[in-house]
Amino acid sequence: MRAAVVESFGPADHLRIAELAVPEPNDTQVRIRVQGTSVNFADIKARYGQYHGGKQPPFVPGLDVTGTIDAIGRGVQTLAVGQRVIAFPAGWSYAEYVIADERLSFPVPESVPVDVAAACPIVSFTAYALLTRVARLERRETVLVHAAAGGVGTTAVQLARLLGAGAVIGTVGSEAKRAVAREAGADHVVLHSDPNFPEEVRAITQGRGADVILDSISGSVAERSLQCLAMYGRLVHFGSSSGESGTFEARDLHASCRSVLGFSLGTTRRERPAFLAPIAAEVLPYLADGRLEMRIGGRFPLDEAADAHRFVESRQSVGKVIITVDSQDGVSEVRSGRQSP
Repeated sequence: MRAAVVESFGPADHLRIAELAVPEPNDTQVRIRVQGTSVNFADIKARYGQYHGGKQPPFVPGLDVTGTIDAIGRGVQTLAVGQRVIAFPAGWSYAEYVIADERLSFPVPESVPVDVAAACPIVSFTAYALLTRVARLERRETVLVHAAAGGVGTTAVQLARLLGAGAVIGTVGSEAKRAVAREAGADHVVLHSDPNFPEEVRAITQGRGADVILDSISGSVAERSLQCLAMYGRLVHFGSSSGESGTFEARDLHASCRSVLGFSLGTTRRERPAFLAPIAAEVLPYLADGRLEMRIGGRFPLDEAADAHRFVESRQSVGKVIITVDSQDGVSEVRSGRQSP
């Protein structure tokens, strides 16, 4: 089978197409003929050797996948050959075939297009878990989503509205991305690159601040976020795209009853895989009936996986960038990162 392999740590040139053996499932796994996968910032960090728990080269990157089951282990009970699924595979996703645990593979409703299924697993599961399980969003609360033009960001903005948020504030890194956050449903959009964004958020919320803040940037953005977090508010940290760490003072929390929380979907997949089945049951209906839309920021064939990485790394992309693997199954290929409507 063909797969994109990181031959050594470094730039995207180190990601090349190679021929590998088709994997075989064990008793509790399924094998999936891949139709598409998504590019996550974690894939880029892994290519540089900067991802927590990452592998040593050579390795195939990738965290999520959609495709059709073509083989199952003897102990698999809930899935069948021929079934269309999304999954969090064991090992990789930039390949023609992957292996996934039964507990991390979920049937896809027929109404969900292939490219949407390829884009959705990481971003929809993460955003839904952040809002419902970690932040415990209540109706009418104000939600602030950092990096609101990205994959998780555009998804979280939509889900916050679907879950009954009173107002949704998005932050973006450039003026060019304001429109993307607004199209996703943000009521207000501010620049997180502006050191004064907490003042703008407090003005929008009439001095209260946001009840829930979702932060995937960290560093100074995370630190300043505490300045516009409401009393009893929850700041949820789930990534460090800035490459920096944020520092918080304990005295800033107890008197105001505010919380700083952390979440990793990768850790949860490894340590508590059963956590994801209820998430799938709740979030997939939003995709099936179109209430939740995936913003596809670019499509690349497997042979151009390195170009997909370059595009995401350039910070030009919005929404999700996907890699199409089996183009005969209805995934249109858009090369060179051209954005879809």
